[in-house]
Amino acid sequence: MDTLLIAISAVVVGSSLLAWLACQGRQPVILGYFVCGLALGPVGMRLLSSMGLPNVAPAVGALDEISRLGVMLLLFLAGLVLHVDRLRIFFRTAMVVTLAKCALMWAAMFVFLMAWRFNLRDSFIASLALMFSSTILVVKLLPTTTLHQKHMGSICIAVLIAEDLLAVIALLFMGSSLHAGLYELLLWLPLRLVLLVVAAFAGEQFLLRWMMRRAEHYNEVLMMLCLGWCVGVALLAQRLGAPYEIGAFVAGVSLARGKIGLLFSEQLKPLRDFFLMFFFFVLGAGFDLTRLRGVWLPALLATVLIAGGRPFLLAWLFQRMGEARAFAYETGFRLGQASEFALIIAVVATQGHHLSPEMASLVKLATVLSMLVSSYLVVLRYPTPIGVQPGLQRD
Repeated sequence: MDTLLIAISAVVVGSSLLAWLACQGRQPVILGYFVCGLALGPVGMRLLSSMGLPNVAPAVGALDEISRLGVMLLLFLAGLVLHVDRLRIFFRTAMVVTLAKCALMWAAMFVFLMAWRFNLRDSFIASLALMFSSTILVVKLLPTTTLHQKHMGSICIAVLIAEDLLAVIALLFMGSSLHAGLYELLLWLPLRLVLLVVAAFAGEQFLLRWMMRRAEHYNEVLMMLCLGWCVGVALLAQRLGAPYEIGAFVAGVSLARGKIGLLFSEQLKPLRDFFLMFFFFVLGAGFDLTRLRGVWLPALLATVLIAGGRPFLLAWLFQRMGEARAFAYETGFRLGQASEFALIIAVVATQGHHLSPEMASLVKLATVLSMLVSSYLVVLRYPTPIGVQPGLQRD
């Protein structure tokens, strides 16, 4: 416990200082968290050990699990401001755009990697991993007013949900045999997701509302019930074979039918941002710079293809679906990065000996670089909670 406390303390102190420096330099605070991860990665932790502190490098792995709380809260808050009826209206557009975008991005990335003379299996899996957009980054850079009141927030969330479902399917195939994967995909996974949604909405309607009415004058108790609901449904999702994050989102949507969801969404923002700090720290700390020497150039070109080409592809697709040009381009830039699911797919595929360590390093580097480039493009051009220009800073 002492080593974990030291690791958490080092991360909080380092991230706060670097986030302050990022603000002074008018840079996104996400960059400060990521640089802190690079600085306090394996090399930094060895430096702390050489100064007489306990070896805290093993404790850094525990921070990855802590960071998942931030991701769960992020998706929970996104669900809190979205009524299920709004999602249903936009889901058709989202599915068409998602399937077209994923197919075209997969094909472009596959051709690029094959032209670079990577083998067929590595190119196939890496292209699959890099075709999704980042739920964490997109939602974090969307102002709450945009999420709750505007067409763009609903469209972005609907696209991200569709992509998350495709990513879950991809992970299902990576972690099991083809026969078992088809069996799960065609029969049990849809049934489990339906069961999760039914259980969440029934539990909120008949249990959670009753408990909240009995404690409506105790704000602290209401907040604990809200957090308990988020984590409880997330655990239920995990037991049913879906990611924690999808369960947290379903928990939020089930609460969004009542006005109290807006109150919770405001009060939980600081807690969400604190835990997300660990997520971006872990991204930086997970880099082994010595293994990137052979893949940095193709990873850089893949980043250009993702962060430079994907926004325009999405803008074209949204315009084909009847959206206005300005709306299409802003939405395209907000969705123009690789996903955290790419990191998970790379790890799972490597552990299953489906992906080479070299290609896994390329996927990780391209993912993080595309996130950084995309965050810059969005923060400098559009309203965000972490805007560096006063006129673009909206929470």
